[in-house]
Amino acid sequence: MQRHAPLGGPDFTPETTYLNTAASGLLPRRSADAMRAALEESASYGTMGRDYFGPSAASRAAFARLLDIPEERVALGSSVAVQSAFVAASLPPGSEVLAPEGDFSSLVNPLAVRPGITLRTVPLEALAEEVRPGTALVAFSAVQSLDGKIADLAAVREAARAHGARTYLDATQAAGWLPLRAADYDFLVCGAFKWLLCPRGTTFMTFGGDGAPDVESWPRPLHAGWVAAEDLNDANFGPVRRPAGTARRFDEPHAHYSYIGAERSLALLEELGVAAVHAHNTALAEHYRAGLAARGLAPRPAPGSAIVSAPGLADAEGRLAEAGVRVSVRGGLLRAAFHLYNSTDDVDRLLDLIGPGGGTSG
Repeated sequence: MQRHAPLGGPDFTPETTYLNTAASGLLPRRSADAMRAALEESASYGTMGRDYFGPSAASRAAFARLLDIPEERVALGSSVAVQSAFVAASLPPGSEVLAPEGDFSSLVNPLAVRPGITLRTVPLEALAEEVRPGTALVAFSAVQSLDGKIADLAAVREAARAHGARTYLDATQAAGWLPLRAADYDFLVCGAFKWLLCPRGTTFMTFGGDGAPDVESWPRPLHAGWVAAEDLNDANFGPVRRPAGTARRFDEPHAHYSYIGAERSLALLEELGVAAVHAHNTALAEHYRAGLAARGLAPRPAPGSAIVSAPGLADAEGRLAEAGVRVSVRGGLLRAAFHLYNSTDDVDRLLDLIGPGGGTSG
């Protein structure tokens, strides 16, 4: 097979064989350097630095370019759960929300606990066909965290449109390696600390949908603070009189250091291009699947995914960690995730440690 060297060059020199991006991504060297400089700056200029809004604005614009949506439709946040709670609060009483069984808790739990909302879950494969006239919202991950399954995005969008339901896509396990267009969904959320290589505390929310509705048709900015005002110089005291005319009206006051790093991490992904990262990641994942098959092991089916989860190997995690190979166990499955800083050599090392019959060697 064709050998694949890591992408990203000197931005990545990990001490481990890191195959755990589905849990959290590696921070590029340029991002770590910028954050260290910002911490040093804070000793003289405070924890908002000398330019609180510059890095966040650059991050917003870069995310918009990567997800193919106008930056005016991107809001900044801190976590997927907070954004899901906002979406839940925007739904009228009696609404039905449809979601896949076992989707990630940060996405579905705020919808499940919202009074007056009914959360109905179905198998991922049946999601499109289970949309019905009474469904108000379809909430789902583009890529499942547990086993890497990719949703039938087009089918779900078409079914939602046919029944007048809105769509809410969690791109946390997809953005950065799987080509996506955020404007195709009414709401899209992304925790950027995984495949987008940003620090924790970096989250993006987008507002799209058919016909690109104007801002006045969007939900009320229920958690808006001073950063959500049109005029930031007149927004510190009392109610915000005029929210921003863009999705900035939904911003949370952002974690400055996180967005310092995010600006550099997103710039790296733009330099490489999502298409190149997708080709790289999926080639490594296919090499791993072939290696598992040669050992008589069958991972969970997830065609085209950069995440590979296999049963029968959960007890190998500790021994792999001792050998410097970082993976994770979720739901009894050994989960490996392949990203731009990985190589064919990394995959072969993992397979060698798993051993010829599925037991770790050494």
